[in-house]
Amino acid sequence: MRIIYLILVIILALFGVSFSHFNSTPIRLKYFNFFDIEIQPYLMIFISLLAGVIITGFWGIVERFRLNRTISRLNKTIRDLRKELRINEPPPIVDK
Repeated sequence: MRIIYLILVIILALFGVSFSHFNSTPIRLKYFNFFDIEIQPYLMIFISLLAGVIITGFWGIVERFRLNRTISRLNKTIRDLRKELRINEPPPIVDK
């Protein structure tokens, strides 16, 4: 399985290098009068991919904090219910 993973990574890297080589003609990005830059298409795609990974990572962190808060709240509810159950439990009967 490790060999297959390595082969896929090498193929992906070769694709990235060949894509970068064949798409090196700069393109012009302009947005009103805020910016006007020339950038290679492969660089724009890689920057967009990196931005997507970062945004998804932050989204995952936020979701993890939300789930941890929910788990803590539910654990507190379980503790309270167990405590209430112990209080309402009849005392054990002891035979002499």
